[in-house]
Amino acid sequence: MPWYRKLHWQILIGLLLGLLFGLLAAAQGWSGFVTRWIAPFGTIFINLLKLIAVPLVLASLIVGVTSLFDLKRLSRIGGKTIAIYIATTAVAITIGLGIVNVLRPGHAVPPEMRARLQQAYEADVEARTELAEQARQRGPLQVLVDIVPENVFSAASNNRNMLQVVFIALFAGIGLLMIPTEKAQPVIAFFDGINALVIRLVELIMRIAPIGVFALLADTITSIARDNLQQVFELLAALGYYSLAVVLGLLIQMLGTYPLLLKVLAGVPLKTFFAGIVPAQLVAFSTSSSGATLPVTMECAEKNLGVSEEVSSFVLPLGATINMDGTALYQAVAAVFIAQTLGLGLDLSAQLTILLTAVLASIGTAAVPSAGIVMLVIILESVGVPSAGIALILGVDRVLDMCRTVTNVTGDLTVATVVAATEGQLVMPVAETRSAS
Repeated sequence: MPWYRKLHWQILIGLLLGLLFGLLAAAQGWSGFVTRWIAPFGTIFINLLKLIAVPLVLASLIVGVTSLFDLKRLSRIGGKTIAIYIATTAVAITIGLGIVNVLRPGHAVPPEMRARLQQAYEADVEARTELAEQARQRGPLQVLVDIVPENVFSAASNNRNMLQVVFIALFAGIGLLMIPTEKAQPVIAFFDGINALVIRLVELIMRIAPIGVFALLADTITSIARDNLQQVFELLAALGYYSLAVVLGLLIQMLGTYPLLLKVLAGVPLKTFFAGIVPAQLVAFSTSSSGATLPVTMECAEKNLGVSEEVSSFVLPLGATINMDGTALYQAVAAVFIAQTLGLGLDLSAQLTILLTAVLASIGTAAVPSAGIVMLVIILESVGVPSAGIALILGVDRVLDMCRTVTNVTGDLTVATVVAATEGQLVMPVAETRSAS
């Protein structure tokens, strides 16, 4: 197949053209044109991916749980999956705290730019603070209450309720394992058919992915620039060091932590792994949503990495909901950066509080764009930093959201590969490559 017919090259071209067109549109004052005539194609692409997210999670998890055949095996794989997810999140936060303390990007922001940013994003800060206040007023066990829905259909009607959908699927899968096979089989076959249908729909949706990512990136650039290209350069000048700290941390997590896990626990060639996940990474970057990327993530895991459907259908939907390594790392860097910018010191105990709070917050963070910024407000309040400080970073949040979503998805695929390898369920082509290496 010629290189230009391969999906990941088409998406890369779409991203590049979207970036160039976005810069041109910002320079020429075409943001209104982009909003009316270009951005809707990106919205349609994301909506199509979100459209199949709930049925995919529900069907794949039920099929995945029932394919394990017994509750002991389910508890073993489930426990292993959650343990690795939490461990990688803790490592990511530690990396973020280490980098922000070494680079100290908060000391590089000029006072006049600090004042301008706080004024420009004052309204956005108020909205995020109100949401955070609502979250903070909940009881300590409210997270558990929120996971258990009172109505199946209301849970499935909103992608933000994905944890509830995961609970329903796990609950139903366990129930199917406990009833006679002849009664469970028709139900399993139904969801297996739904799963196969959704995977085929993913293939159809991905045909318009290059157009979708072009529109999304062009809209992102013009939204940041607001018909003033100079504003983009001013933001980069003021927050470039902070952005560099976040991106450096994300790269260390992706090119250090994950390869170490793959080599030690799975023995997977890194070239094979990273070449196989490019389509998922590109979609994650353009959509800023690990939930919307989930269909592509599962396709990459099964077709390109050789992860069995049994493992991918269990580990990946769970990861898209609770595994937010990139988001947690970003929250750690952002919290300390804001404190540094405002001239507030954070001692070791405060940074340990950030570590624990970010780990817990990452589990409940919805797999949708910018949900992490709300949790950041709670983290700031927990260490005595004014939440109004988030105005300092909102200008570049969208771009960093795209970057940290790539890390989230890469982490999901890493854990799926590791779990599959430790369960003896890495099939061709990865198993073949590994035996030959």
